[in-house]
Amino acid sequence: MNYGFVKVAAAVPHVQVADCFYNIQQMEGLMRQASDKGVQIIAFPEMSVTDYTCLDLFAQQTLLKNAEQALLKLVSDTADLNILTIAGASLVTENRLINAAIAFQAGKILGVVPKTYIPNYKEFQEQRWFTSATELRDKTVSIGDRTYPLGSHLLFTAGQVKVGIEICEDLWVPVPPSSLLAMEGANILVNISASNELIGKHHYLRSLICQQSARCMAGYVYASAGFGESSTDLVFAGNGIIAENGTLLEESPRFTMQEQLVISEIDIENLQNDRQVNTSFMHGASTLLASETITIPFALSENSGQPVLTRSVDPHPFTPSGDALKERCEEIFQIQVAGLAKRIVHTHSRTAVVGISGGLDSTLALLVTVMTFDALNIPRNQILGITMPGFGTTDRTYTNACDLIRSLGVTLKEISIKDACLQHFKDISHNPSVHDVTYENSQARERTQILMDVANQENGMVIGTGDLSELALGWATYNGDHMSMYGVNGSIPKTLVRYLVEWVAHNRVDEASRATLLDIVDTPISPELIPADENGNIKQKTEDLVGPYEIHDFFLYHFLRFGSSPAKIYFLAQQAFGGSYDKETIRKWLHTFFRRFFQQQFKRSCLPDGPKVGSVSLSPRGDWRMPSDAMATLWLKEIEGLN
Repeated sequence: MNYGFVKVAAAVPHVQVADCFYNIQQMEGLMRQASDKGVQIIAFPEMSVTDYTCLDLFAQQTLLKNAEQALLKLVSDTADLNILTIAGASLVTENRLINAAIAFQAGKILGVVPKTYIPNYKEFQEQRWFTSATELRDKTVSIGDRTYPLGSHLLFTAGQVKVGIEICEDLWVPVPPSSLLAMEGANILVNISASNELIGKHHYLRSLICQQSARCMAGYVYASAGFGESSTDLVFAGNGIIAENGTLLEESPRFTMQEQLVISEIDIENLQNDRQVNTSFMHGASTLLASETITIPFALSENSGQPVLTRSVDPHPFTPSGDALKERCEEIFQIQVAGLAKRIVHTHSRTAVVGISGGLDSTLALLVTVMTFDALNIPRNQILGITMPGFGTTDRTYTNACDLIRSLGVTLKEISIKDACLQHFKDISHNPSVHDVTYENSQARERTQILMDVANQENGMVIGTGDLSELALGWATYNGDHMSMYGVNGSIPKTLVRYLVEWVAHNRVDEASRATLLDIVDTPISPELIPADENGNIKQKTEDLVGPYEIHDFFLYHFLRFGSSPAKIYFLAQQAFGGSYDKETIRKWLHTFFRRFFQQQFKRSCLPDGPKVGSVSLSPRGDWRMPSDAMATLWLKEIEGLN
């Protein structure tokens, strides 16, 4: 099972100008290397058979004749390879010369795509030799003694895999052919190019490729000419770039004098899911698309066993990293703050009430509330930070809660829930020594009642603290911490909550607050609803009961973002966490995730308002509308069959 992955390659051979048979020899070598590595689709640069910089030699019959012979030889000599190959060559049709991409496989030419946009400005003079696809009348082209399909609307298909081709300049125009090809069904777009290097051009090119892959919700394979092209006036650095839906998967080093073979995998399943979910994708298709699309089948080579991925699988897809760290964290807080600010202004609230436990979620909610009050120029002391010690509260979390409230300049209020809960246990005839779900949930509901009533007293608003991971697993007390007047963390997963608190500690607060925040980050995650152990430490650890949040967040992301099956998530999790969790552990928690996700939908069906922050959300008014009584049978059955 390949889980929708197609292994592709962008090849940059070492070439010699006008030396066709030398060039195809280099190309064949790269094709065989790629085939040995399991590559199913490979692209070579524009005019790779002759080289792009032949200039007026393109008017020489000797070059054209030998280019055709070399192309046919390359096709014939690689008949034993089942790899779909796209190569560039000059061809003659209708007494005119075309800049063409030739698709072939297993010794057979499948079709020819001519370049549509022929540049004729500054250093480019292609109209001196070549004719645009728009000027052609014939739908076939002769190569050797046979004819083949010709056109800019050729779609090479193998099941769900659909390959569309454009050439160099085609990408740089307002409406690239690949945009139409994508609407025609192409989910892997190939661009064979010979773009020269200029200062700053590479950054723009990379951005252009990523943007086009995002706009088309497609994989994009770009192969551009490199060392060996003429340097009479221009320099070609050799760009092999592979992108998928806005993400750069792999690229070659530039300016190397060695041949390049850039390999990665395109996830067709994810792309198709995005297209199906995004109902705007095909709007206007009836008027935009030509009726001349020609579908050409090819055989996608199948590799035995599970796919071997060269692309990395991020174990923490929700958390920012690298250069985007600062910008991403600031943007997340800005979204949360903007959402809460609007609600406070609209409700004319005089204060905000936040229950502070000394844990991650309440800490983040308090930080967001503080930032919101600062933005609205409301004194921080009008925020009520209420700590509500219960039977399971430890000295560590209690101290951190109080210290954080004080260091941020928020008003501290302490209300113990012990006596109220004991009275409640008496009222409902519950033995307080029985630490069951009633014992636990009574405390959560008592805390919520306090927060709501204080908010009423103070003409304020209860700020919800629950996060996305807890919503997914149903790890919240219905009508307890499940409820608030505005939930700022509702689309923030637990792994990101931890990350954001740590980021604030290092970037936004003084030393006193920093020490407290970092200790909160290091504190075991717990609702603290049962008594501590004999040493006063947290006994009830959430991740011991429902599983590690990092792996649940991984499941959640791939399930909701891409609609991935349990089998695919299981495969990806092994790639991402192979050094941390064994297969059985992953399977165990995957079963837990799906069981709880389906069982607990009723809690998500009545969530309080809150801002959507990332691409994954469980709001019943937005991203996720699911029956509360849907069955998990199909998903659990699939998990049971995994090994």
